[in-house]
Amino acid sequence: MPQESQVLRQRKEKARQLKEAGVELYPRDFRVDHTSEDIHKKYGSMGTEELEGLDEVVTVAGRMMALRDFGRAAFTHLQDRKGRIQVYVRKDKVGDATFRLFKKLDIGDFIGVKGRPFRTKTGELTIEAHELKLLAKSLRPLPEKWHGLTDVELRYRQRYLDLIVNPRVRETFIKRSLTIQALRDFLLERDFLEVETPMMQPIPGGATARPFKTYHNALEMELYLRIAPELYLKRLVVGGMERVFEINRNFRNEGISSLHNPEFTMLEFYQSYSTYEDLMSLTEEMFQEVAQRVTGGVKVIYEGVEIDFSSPWPRIPMREALLQYGVGDEVLKDRAAALSKARDSGIEITGDEPHGELLAMLFEELVQPQLVQPTFITDYPVEISPLARRKDDDPSLTERFELFIFGREIANGFTELNDPEEQRERFLEQLRRRGVEDEEFFIDEDFLLALEYGMPPTAGEGIGVDRLVMLLTDSPSIRDVILFPHMRKKG
Repeated sequence: MPQESQVLRQRKEKARQLKEAGVELYPRDFRVDHTSEDIHKKYGSMGTEELEGLDEVVTVAGRMMALRDFGRAAFTHLQDRKGRIQVYVRKDKVGDATFRLFKKLDIGDFIGVKGRPFRTKTGELTIEAHELKLLAKSLRPLPEKWHGLTDVELRYRQRYLDLIVNPRVRETFIKRSLTIQALRDFLLERDFLEVETPMMQPIPGGATARPFKTYHNALEMELYLRIAPELYLKRLVVGGMERVFEINRNFRNEGISSLHNPEFTMLEFYQSYSTYEDLMSLTEEMFQEVAQRVTGGVKVIYEGVEIDFSSPWPRIPMREALLQYGVGDEVLKDRAAALSKARDSGIEITGDEPHGELLAMLFEELVQPQLVQPTFITDYPVEISPLARRKDDDPSLTERFELFIFGREIANGFTELNDPEEQRERFLEQLRRRGVEDEEFFIDEDFLLALEYGMPPTAGEGIGVDRLVMLLTDSPSIRDVILFPHMRKKG
């Protein structure tokens, strides 16, 4: 019999014996008044004598993570949501019956303890148990403490084990929560309104990606999980909501990598009477404030490299960036030269790509990996920016930027196209280039109808929350910052 199965069998037998002895394995009536952090903050600075002079009792609860048995006494470490605290259990303090129960418990069990704080001979702050109660029996053993949970796939599949035995993982997700809260607070303080838009949409729009399909029986219609909330948020701007944002889940039925998960979190926001220049300044300020709140400063270490969020960040037009990194001027001016350069660079192309798309592909291959510190790349070709306003001085380009950090796209923003007739023509051009037979891409007529009622000059932006959290927590994979990433089926 495999060892784990044998341990499981032994634990189930132990649980059966406890139950037969009248011990409730999963009671509901225990109240705590301190966390481990509370105890360390309140008593951590007190010495041995000062603690002995106190007549205070605390009540804590948590999972037993370590156990040292000395016969008539034992030490255990309790882990709760805030950390760990040592507990000392002595027979003459808790009584014979409770001590016998404690001796039958296992690492992984949840217990509640009431007792007084003191310091051991080694100086460790500890709770001397006066009362002890089993709160939940763990039937399965935790991963061995000396190697923890290191199997990456198992960590993702059984995130609960990862959270139990790897403190750094818990810290990562605490920082994720702080990041989202900081983003929300930043916008709320600037008079943005948080809204919610449909996750199931009749037409997938606002970005170019393959959607997930579903079917609504009562409505008798196909629906799509959203690939972006953009077109709905802009409807709200038409309706007079001049500053709106949504922290949302998007779904894209495409590949999985260290930077891509089929389900991911975006912050998307729109600000009327603004341009893409305004949003670049706002983004610098936002990232600095978020980094300060989450990490305590505006510099972070990511994969051994210091990332500095201090202002100002470079703003480089895409064509200028291509020239800086060795792409000749003839490539910028001539489609045939761009086509040849793309082939020479090993970029997979069909040969039908317009000039602007070829330049974007060359940028992604040759320039993007070089952009380590926060950098705005601006003025994208109109062919790859169907929702962005054209530049007045060069209609082949748009008022669009993308933010790159550590060679990765983190944010995408632009001055919005609010001319309904030009927007329709841009949508039609998209369809022509993809082939009209492609049933997964449609023109959103209701969005165009909304634009015909008039949308004020507006700028909008989307920020990849998962990728931002990766930077702030020094996490190499997007799966490290998503609690339950999608995995291929076992076997």
